Amino acid sequence: MLAQRLNATLQSLENVAIASHRPLPRLLAVSKTQTATAVATLAAAGQRAFGENYVQEAQAKIRALADAGLEWHLIGHLQSNKAEVAADLFDWVQTVDRLKLVAALARFRPPHRPPLNVLVQVNIDDEASKHGCAPEQVLELAAAIAQEPRLVLRGLMAIPTPHPDLESRRPAYRDMAVLFDTLVARHSSVDTLSMGMSDDFPLAIAEGATMVRIGTALFGPRAGKP
Repeated sequence: MLAQRLNATLQSLENVAIASHRPLPRLLAVSKTQTATAVATLAAAGQRAFGENYVQEAQAKIRALADAGLEWHLIGHLQSNKAEVAADLFDWVQTVDRLKLVAALARFRPPHRPPLNVLVQVNIDDEASKHGCAPEQVLELAAAIAQEPRLVLRGLMAIPTPHPDLESRRPAYRDMAVLFDTLVARHSSVDTLSMGMSDDFPLAIAEGATMVRIGTALFGPRAGKP
């Protein structure tokens, strides 16, 4: 079933990219709350990149699958007191939103590991309940990341307001694309705009997403969810 869902999702991404005249985005499988066994099954079907929300939950999973050659992304809010563990555990951190976190990740990234791939998380809709920096803070944060030899600035990430009307989400995605283009012009390492999930990835791709974060379409609804 997981392999079938993966194939169907990959086909959907390709169809949307072709219809939107956009490059095919990377698929990040959101594996939070999923077992290591489920991740291993999806990995056996060809999926390599997985996203986790919580450092502690991810730690056991990553250790259990250490020999699988997978790429692990932190896509949940990172508390500063967990930066040391995260800097060693993950290949990517998509939720960097403050200078303090930049310094901590750079300090704790082990020298034997490749530089940590970093995305700046943007609170594009200025939601009080959401993490992420303000759009006007992006360039400062990006410059700080780019100056750290143990970090690599790869781009931007956002979770726009989940308006029931999908079309109402489009302005946020367009604003993110403008920010992304600005960053690309300033930093040669920037290549990733992470936005879009199971319910709105066609819209995100049409507006320029280069990576989409898909959980439900791959693993099915989480326990307690409809």
